[in-house]
Amino acid sequence: MVNPPVHSGAIVLLVGVVQFVIVGMALTQLKYPGYSLTGNYISDLGNTSTSPWYFVFNGSIIALGVLSFFGVLMIWGAFKPGLLRLAGLALLLVASIAAIGVGVFPENVNGGIHGLASLLVFLPSGLAMVLLSGTMLRDTRWQGFRFFTFLLGVITLVALALYLPQYWGPLGPGGLERIVVYPVLIWAFVISIHLRQLPSTVKIGHLAKV
Repeated sequence: MVNPPVHSGAIVLLVGVVQFVIVGMALTQLKYPGYSLTGNYISDLGNTSTSPWYFVFNGSIIALGVLSFFGVLMIWGAFKPGLLRLAGLALLLVASIAAIGVGVFPENVNGGIHGLASLLVFLPSGLAMVLLSGTMLRDTRWQGFRFFTFLLGVITLVALALYLPQYWGPLGPGGLERIVVYPVLIWAFVISIHLRQLPSTVKIGHLAKV
């Protein structure tokens, strides 16, 4: 069971992820001439010099950051109290704020800040998933999602470890960057749907009164 704010937070988080994937990424890619999933960085979609719909991407990732920040705060009660929850969700808040920075400072406007903001999205997100998998132990609400969460966190961190020294291989910079980012988006999407399906404490309380 979860408190009502968790259900609302799951919706907020879900909206943030879905709008970014559909509007911020897929739609802007269609409007970018010759865009390559392997040869281009995701942030190229927000480049004010080369991306026709840069304002859509930048606005979308800012929205992702804002919605994720409030969504994470609202789903706080869905995780077992303790140091792992505090550290894991705090890292997701850092990543949410950094996502706003990615949109505010496009790669061609301030590359230094943009690069730092991107790193502060990637690294904290991967670490957060690994830590939060620990809070799911002995918590029946997360049965079936523990290894899933841990695995996606590890994939993000391993891909990031290859991405930073530019060991891109056949995936190219864009392809490897997506291996860093996609697990985070997939995790947020899946756990948001899961949280929406958990029973609410309000419903149980109402039935008890009846």
